[in-house]
Amino acid sequence: MINPSLPIYEQFAWAIRERIVSGLIPPGSRLPSVRDLAAGRGVNPTTAARTYQELERMGLIVTYRGQGTFVTREESVISEARKTIIIQAVRQFKDTAASLGLTAEQMLQIDKED
Repeated sequence: MINPSLPIYEQFAWAIRERIVSGLIPPGSRLPSVRDLAAGRGVNPTTAARTYQELERMGLIVTYRGQGTFVTREESVISEARKTIIIQAVRQFKDTAASLGLTAEQMLQIDKED
């Protein structure tokens, strides 16, 4: 789902990050070239390049000149990214509960009742 408040490259980076940490894209997997990613998503190659730059900044992918772009094999980097996603999700859940005048525990209890 497109979020108009975030740049497209960030949305793509987050989607790929989630696929990496969930194991859908395993460590060591080769990723499409920037041009192939851009063509497959219907975006400008600059957007695809920025997506990969963001993922490289996070340490989740590495690019080897002349060989391509690959998911890191460093499990500690992937684990840290997973932990970051979990923390963000828990904070969002707590914020949603608070905005409804509930505690996180109350929201969980409501879920159990369904």
